[in-house]
Amino acid sequence: MEYWLNLTLFKMGFWLTWALIPIVVEIIPAIISVIRLLIKTLRTKKLEMPDKMSMITVIVPVYNSEETLYNCIRSIHDSTYPTDLIQVILADNQSTDGSFEVYARAQNKFTDMHMQLIHTAKGKASALNSAIYTSIGTYIINIDSDGILEKNALMNMVLQFENDYDVSALTGTILPQKEMIKETKGWGRRLLQKNEYFEYAQAFLSGRTIEANNNQLFTMSGAFSAFRKDALLSTFMYNTQTIGEDTDMTFQIRDRLKRKVAICANAIFYVEPIPGLGKLYTQRQRWQRGEIEVIHDSAADISMKNFFKNFLIRRMIIDHTFLFPKMIWLCASIVLLFFRYSPIMMGMSYLVIYLLYILVAMLNFGCICLLLREFKEEKHFYKSLWWVSFTLPLYNFMCYLIRFVGTVNGMTNASAWNLPTMNSEKKKIKSVVKEDWQTLQQHWRK
Repeated sequence: MEYWLNLTLFKMGFWLTWALIPIVVEIIPAIISVIRLLIKTLRTKKLEMPDKMSMITVIVPVYNSEETLYNCIRSIHDSTYPTDLIQVILADNQSTDGSFEVYARAQNKFTDMHMQLIHTAKGKASALNSAIYTSIGTYIINIDSDGILEKNALMNMVLQFENDYDVSALTGTILPQKEMIKETKGWGRRLLQKNEYFEYAQAFLSGRTIEANNNQLFTMSGAFSAFRKDALLSTFMYNTQTIGEDTDMTFQIRDRLKRKVAICANAIFYVEPIPGLGKLYTQRQRWQRGEIEVIHDSAADISMKNFFKNFLIRRMIIDHTFLFPKMIWLCASIVLLFFRYSPIMMGMSYLVIYLLYILVAMLNFGCICLLLREFKEEKHFYKSLWWVSFTLPLYNFMCYLIRFVGTVNGMTNASAWNLPTMNSEKKKIKSVVKEDWQTLQQHWRK
């Protein structure tokens, strides 16, 4: 009897040790951060209008953007920021479609806006760098050509700069277009897109806001970010050697220049929702590999001695180093069943962790509803997705697995913007499994 009791306690202790990893490393810090954000959200102050508005430059990198470019330009023109104070530069990095014709049509339509198109070397970073040198604005704002600005986004960005002179760079809030989600056919794709919408809202309005409060913003969004021109010209410009040029620029301003990087939560940029699982697969791998590349370039400044001082070390451990223990933890769940671990106990552990992740999602949900209070339609749509709090942990776990694949692929494949698709990698896996099975059969015959 004593033997079985000791064995049971040993097994429970071993399993609980693994179960504590996500609780201690992710869930508890997330709950504390969300509660702090909730308190701070209730104390927001109103920004004051400056006596004179500044000239701004909006840079739009263009690459085969024929279908989305016109709506993007129109959203700039229809914004509440004075049109005569906006310089628009379309940086075309070798498009092969009708993007130029779209630009010509927009130029004839919006005659009251300063707009020009320049041809640049291939690649988003090269396009941005070329456009920056031709900009005349006090503030430089970059947006992607496949999205549209909320009408007050540019004004809110400039107001935050004007009311906080310590801020050198801002990222906006990125949200998928709700109307496109509503029109999506197929419940599976709609479910994926609604989880993506919920994820974006929490990542920007909650996650990045929490990071920015302590000047610990890990990355500005490449889809919508803004800079004081003098700060941007003090950097090494966008890095053309990485697919994580937005993260690299964040590091340059925050760590090299020692300047403040923040988020303008009420400056919203709407992007197209993810079309399917295949696109999500390549997108998240690209993000993961971009982060790893930038962290590798910053490795000289990283030391475990500064674990409690340098947030980058903690972020790296949570986002990258813990990818591998999590995989071991997942696989161990299957292996431990063969060592007579109680399936009920293991199932209950998973259930408790899952419920805690739901709790974090619900706390974030309350904060985001407050942050969206000036956007009534957006708030109404977000509130209608309350139930996504229950599916979000599974969606996040799927994204985590994709990031893990991205980390592994980054060890063997050269960095590139266009990564192998999910279908092409499925074919490779099937081919390898088939060859291995044939080899085994040959050994058995011998």
